[in-house]
Amino acid sequence: MDWHCKSIEDTFQTLGSSKQGLSIEEVRNRLLSYGPNKIKEVKKRTVLGMVLDQFKDFMILVLIAAAIVSGIIGEPKDTVVILVIVILNAVIGFVQEYRAEKAIEALKMMAAQVATVIRDGEPTSISAHEIVPGDIVLLEAGNIAPADIRLIEVAHLKIDESSLTGESVPVEKHTNPLQDKMMPLGDRKNIAYKGTIVSYGRANGVVVSTGMNTEFGKIATMLQEQVEVKTPLQKRLAKFGKRLAIAVFAICAIVFGVGFIRGEPPLLMFLTAISLAVAAIPEALPAVVTISLAIGAKKLVKQNALIRKLPAVETLGSVTYICSDKTGTLTQNKMEVQEIYVNGKFFKHEKISNQQSPINNLFMTMALNNDATRDKHGKYLGDPTEIALYALSEEKGFLKENLLKDYLRVAEIPFDSERKCMTTFHKTPEKGFVSFTKGAIEIILEKSTNEISINGKSNINKEKIHSMSEVMAQRGLRILAFAMRNWENLPEDMNTANTETALTFLGFVGMIDPPRKEVNAAVTLCKSAGIKPVMITGDHPVTAKAIARELNIIDSDEEILTGRELEKLSIKELEKKVEDIRIYARVAPEQKLKIVKALQNQGQFVAMTGDGVNDAPALKSADIGIAMGITGTDVSKEASDMILLDDNFATIVKAVKQGRRIFDNIRKFIKYTMTSNAGEIWTIFLAPFLGLPIPLLPIHILWINLVTDGLPGLALAVEPAEKDIMKKPPRHPKESIFAHNLGLDIVWVGLLMGGVSIFSQAWAIKTGHTSWQTIVFTVLCLSQMGNVLALRSEKESFFSLGLFSNIPLLGAILLTFVLQMATIYVPFLNSIFKTQPLTLSELIICLLLSSVVFCGVEIAKWIRRRQKT
Repeated sequence: MDWHCKSIEDTFQTLGSSKQGLSIEEVRNRLLSYGPNKIKEVKKRTVLGMVLDQFKDFMILVLIAAAIVSGIIGEPKDTVVILVIVILNAVIGFVQEYRAEKAIEALKMMAAQVATVIRDGEPTSISAHEIVPGDIVLLEAGNIAPADIRLIEVAHLKIDESSLTGESVPVEKHTNPLQDKMMPLGDRKNIAYKGTIVSYGRANGVVVSTGMNTEFGKIATMLQEQVEVKTPLQKRLAKFGKRLAIAVFAICAIVFGVGFIRGEPPLLMFLTAISLAVAAIPEALPAVVTISLAIGAKKLVKQNALIRKLPAVETLGSVTYICSDKTGTLTQNKMEVQEIYVNGKFFKHEKISNQQSPINNLFMTMALNNDATRDKHGKYLGDPTEIALYALSEEKGFLKENLLKDYLRVAEIPFDSERKCMTTFHKTPEKGFVSFTKGAIEIILEKSTNEISINGKSNINKEKIHSMSEVMAQRGLRILAFAMRNWENLPEDMNTANTETALTFLGFVGMIDPPRKEVNAAVTLCKSAGIKPVMITGDHPVTAKAIARELNIIDSDEEILTGRELEKLSIKELEKKVEDIRIYARVAPEQKLKIVKALQNQGQFVAMTGDGVNDAPALKSADIGIAMGITGTDVSKEASDMILLDDNFATIVKAVKQGRRIFDNIRKFIKYTMTSNAGEIWTIFLAPFLGLPIPLLPIHILWINLVTDGLPGLALAVEPAEKDIMKKPPRHPKESIFAHNLGLDIVWVGLLMGGVSIFSQAWAIKTGHTSWQTIVFTVLCLSQMGNVLALRSEKESFFSLGLFSNIPLLGAILLTFVLQMATIYVPFLNSIFKTQPLTLSELIICLLLSSVVFCGVEIAKWIRRRQKT
């Protein structure tokens, strides 16, 4: 129903109500028909359901299977380690999902708790849940609108709708019917919406929608309909886990089959194949991912970004578009005077001096014709527009409190939407009175008969002044004009026809909600990182364009899409142009969602920032939702993946860098662990084909897996970011985890590692070393340490990175070396691991052979650096 287009009489007739309100009997009937005025919740998932969902991931199932196998073959330590990792991941995932379920509860809390209504002609206070369509509701300053209300009487009513529309300035309301059925919410000035706050004045209205039928309720519905999207990392790891499991089981079957054909003992080959399977599954991978994300999240908190869902840290590295709400995110969410027109000239506010009469009169008018105040803590209170004027006049030395001592206010005519102006009357230090008037430029010009200049009063050139105001308006500034008049006696008749006439024009100012100072640099960094910033706002197109230009979001006269135009486009039509649009103005909440979906359908990875209730559905639907910590509503925070504690757009850039670093480190771990596992597989797989005995026992495989995959792999999580990390374009969301030669590196480095191990076996057997198995065991283990040192960077040499730039990794390598030496030289461990002490010469040979892999990887990186130069 287009309630904003209906007259008051038609509204009453349609709703079957009147100014006397509904009868008690009618209210009971309507409560049964419409239901309580509540935000309904979808059926919640049970705690048990959320817990069980954490074990559905394929990689987790493979790990559970590996844990069972480890237990069967008598390796309880591996079983315990794997199960601890699985349970830890389940707990973290459960906590994240449980917190996300609070979004609708926060939305419910924002609704009004108590409301004043007229029933049977008498005002009464009731629970807001009992309101029904047709009720007459009384509103006054400080009230939260309890439902969607068609206003029938207003007295200087202004409503803060920023949480719903994103408009930073309270909207002045009226009761007149409107013509445009497609009008955006922010322009429907005869409706008070559920959850918005009355900031000034009072009103009566008739309830037209309650509960889930309100605009608030529609947002709740959209929130409930959104499905959580898997992050790129989750998708990549799931695919990786499936492929790995198939490959590992196939290789193990071949190893068992070849050994059996060669006449090896079936039990030994079965245990070897199973041990190989357990070793090849990188059980530390979920732990490395979790720890990497947790470390990243901890660092980001120090940089004012709170991560609510751990995978969001990595997701930032894939973001291609950041769709940002303007008000409070890109801007400061406060009005500021930027330009002043006085005495026929434009001035920037910071460059104007108050030494000339016209300017003094202008600043005095700003201070005295003003209802803004300061509290005892120095905080400004009042309408944002008046606060901006108050602050500027105070800055120029015109303190309202001091001026009122000489210019006591004795009367006023409040602002209203019909007159579009406000007048105050003051007693002057000399005999007489003065009136100060402010309002819309066209109204003040119409009421003025002259203007003030350096030489006193002169004829006014209204056409010139009006054209100057249009120049300012085209820059996205909101115009407010000022005038004054001297009186010998206070007018007896305060009729505006008598008092707001024959005014002396003083000048006008241009105001805007200014951009945050640090955002410009952040936008530039986003662009250098291949991320496209997009402004989505409920504000006017001219204002949006002015801010976008100042922030470098657009470079020229690029297309702006308005909510009205967006409404007419189908999702397919929008998809054709969505990648080229940088500004969306006057948009509704569901349209923000439409933009996010269109970008996602084009294969883009979308981050959405916002602070209002209106942003929540888009925040939840986006690949990563970013809420504002200071100005953000609880609803937007609960729907988000990340919260900016300082409401600073620039913090997103820091988070993007962390996200990219984390993904790089996870890739490095996968390269390391899969190369190591490949080395073990090639060693066992190829030896029989070369006429050599099985080089390693099951316990050797499991030991190498335990000491090399664990601490050294985890230490890669804290590896610093590559130097050029923010100069690369975003990863394509569908890009394989094996892209950029990772898969090739796993194959050739694994072959090199296996080849060196088999060479050490063949050499030891040929030269009569009885400890040949211990030599192979040691070479394979220490080769992996050389590998982890070399792959700390994909391009930079280990020597340029420095030995001490990752202390945890250095410590992990030293600990692994000590533990490996213990299996060789501690007597009681010899019997457990079936090893023999090596002579010094044998140990030196093992160390030399182990360094081959390190040298090979460093040479490969040197070749790549040469190719790029």
